[in-house]
Amino acid sequence: MPRWVERAIAAVSPAAALRREQTRAQIARSAHVRSLYEGASYSRRTQGWRAPFTDANVETRFANTRLRAVARDLRRNNAIATRGVATIQANTVGAGITPTVMATTDARKKRVAALVNKHFESTDCDADGRHNIYGLQNLAMGAIVESGEVLIRRRVRRSSDGYALPLQFQVLEADFLDSSVDGPLPNGNYAIQGVEFDLRGKRVAYYIFPVHPGSLSMGMTPGYRGQRVSADFVAHIYRVDRPGQVRGVTWFAPVIVRMKDLADYTDAQLLRQKIAACFGGFVTTADGSGPSFDDQGQLLPVTPSGINIEGLEPGMIQYLREGESIVFPNPPAVQDFGPYTNVTYHEVAAGLGVTYEALTGDLSQATYSGGRLGHLEYDRNVDSWRWNMLVPQMLGPIEIWTQDAVAAVTGSTEPFSLQWTPPERILIDVQMENEASKDAIRNGLSSRSEEVRKRGLDPIALDNEIAEDNRRADALGLIYDSDPRAVSGRGVSQKADGTPPSGARARNQADKQADEG
Repeated sequence: MPRWVERAIAAVSPAAALRREQTRAQIARSAHVRSLYEGASYSRRTQGWRAPFTDANVETRFANTRLRAVARDLRRNNAIATRGVATIQANTVGAGITPTVMATTDARKKRVAALVNKHFESTDCDADGRHNIYGLQNLAMGAIVESGEVLIRRRVRRSSDGYALPLQFQVLEADFLDSSVDGPLPNGNYAIQGVEFDLRGKRVAYYIFPVHPGSLSMGMTPGYRGQRVSADFVAHIYRVDRPGQVRGVTWFAPVIVRMKDLADYTDAQLLRQKIAACFGGFVTTADGSGPSFDDQGQLLPVTPSGINIEGLEPGMIQYLREGESIVFPNPPAVQDFGPYTNVTYHEVAAGLGVTYEALTGDLSQATYSGGRLGHLEYDRNVDSWRWNMLVPQMLGPIEIWTQDAVAAVTGSTEPFSLQWTPPERILIDVQMENEASKDAIRNGLSSRSEEVRKRGLDPIALDNEIAEDNRRADALGLIYDSDPRAVSGRGVSQKADGTPPSGARARNQADKQADEG
């Protein structure tokens, strides 16, 4: 603006002129601060970045459906994608995260444990009748990686159905959630992509289709809307990457393009090799035209395109006619295929949060120390997925639903809880890690129960089993060198006089009296 206009504004309204000057100074300071961060600058090097100022839900509103479809195509047709889902399932869930009943009295614990084990260990807990509770965990984890999220719906059953608990769980893909229900609702609440919130921001309901929207039966009813289901009957499990994020995103999102590029590159290299194998040589005449004849003067076969075909065999010597010559083409070479795929596999592994060895199964370059460090890093990711997502979002609601079902069966509201134990972590060096566990227990850095849980076992069940083994051995007068009550770790008797334990001694005394009698 011309300076005379600035002076006129100052003469008419000094306050307005002061505000304008302050605003210009603030803009200048902001530009200076922004220039200190290269990532925040606007330049040729940063012009290709997409940096919208949108929240997590705006980003997923239109992209999620397409992302899910592409991720499923990858899992169906790409071996590395299939392996990526499988290794996350195997390490996070494995044989299953097992429940242990914790109650105030032994009687209550035994009663509830009998009901829970009978129901969860069978396919009765699955609304589709295909999985036990551990299979449902595995199924849900695979859907989370592939589609970014999964729904578990509580299905209440009648006592006459004959189940140990009147309860079943139904695993639903993310497509069942009606994303078109979005914005203010008639009841005063608001919805975000099929999830209803009250004015306090609490989830109160989900809008769920009765059948998969991609099924043939759903296609017959265009415009059908999802049915409102109370949040008390639905568990919504997904990895929360941003605060306020309502819907999950496929874990393949950061590497989808890279995996597609690698698949196309692999196909192109395969085609190059096929082309290289198809052409052996070309026969040309003096004038560059004319058919070719064999030794008997017969015309060589001609392709539909008019090209003569000459066969090549190993060790063959072919005499050409006068004026003919043979030219061998340079077949296309395959260069840098290994390094490119190796780098891409490492990038895909990093994007999924797994190790390169786990993703590809390639252990040719692995060392003990490197493999152990990678395994430990992978374990941290697994612990995060398990304890920060799967247990609180899936197994937590299942625990509440189970408490209601047990109360309906037993008629008692005496409290109990379920403690979840993950599967055994495979030890790389069993002897070394067992010694580390013993040292941690002896030095008060860990409890025996915690070390037992790391191996995927229930400490209480293990103690009961050991006690039962000891009682049986004592009753039979058996002494094993693995029994720490009788023999030390070095094979020395624990008793100074070498006498057997009390149970075995009593059995020997009884046998002696019987012999004397």
